[in-house]
Amino acid sequence: MLEPGSGVPWQSLWQAGWHPLAKKRASPNFGPRPVDACIDLIVIHSISLPPGEYGGDTVQRLFTNQLDWDAHPYFQSIRGLKVSSHFYIRRDGALWQFVSCDARAWHAGQSEYRGRSQCNDDSIGIELEGLEGDTFEEAQYLQLARLCQDLRTHYPIAHLAGHEHIAPGRKKDPGPGFEWPKLNRLVGFPPQAFP
Repeated sequence: MLEPGSGVPWQSLWQAGWHPLAKKRASPNFGPRPVDACIDLIVIHSISLPPGEYGGDTVQRLFTNQLDWDAHPYFQSIRGLKVSSHFYIRRDGALWQFVSCDARAWHAGQSEYRGRSQCNDDSIGIELEGLEGDTFEEAQYLQLARLCQDLRTHYPIAHLAGHEHIAPGRKKDPGPGFEWPKLNRLVGFPPQAFP
């Protein structure tokens, strides 16, 4: 596929881990990956701030340490939190990126999957605008599938999992409203790539 108007395959427009079609808003919350990290896992999350409210830029502000902690009572419960994700997909399918995929974003926390701990070291985090356990929009699934396929052209992606799978008992997102079989059909990855 060509980047509109450029005549250049858009895959070649990736720059230092930044997706060419994502809206960029750099987060200060990241670090280097271990030298021997094999980036082979995509972790899917869900987020809305405050919970259940969509739109606005509160998630973007959270990931860039610009959230007004006094703007909503819920924000006091997460006051001072410093987190990030590589990507964020809005309800309408709009794609945002906060951290280069070559760097370590702060999305997984204490975690373990496929025999490895510290999933931030070798994963790419994707947040879906949504409420844990609720359903997601068709536009989000389509954008997520495209993004997973794009990532697989640049990194040795072999696994997709939810936050609930890498931190069971501690996290429950994206939850039962997320349709894993639908994502499987859309991305066309082998079944063993899924939880």
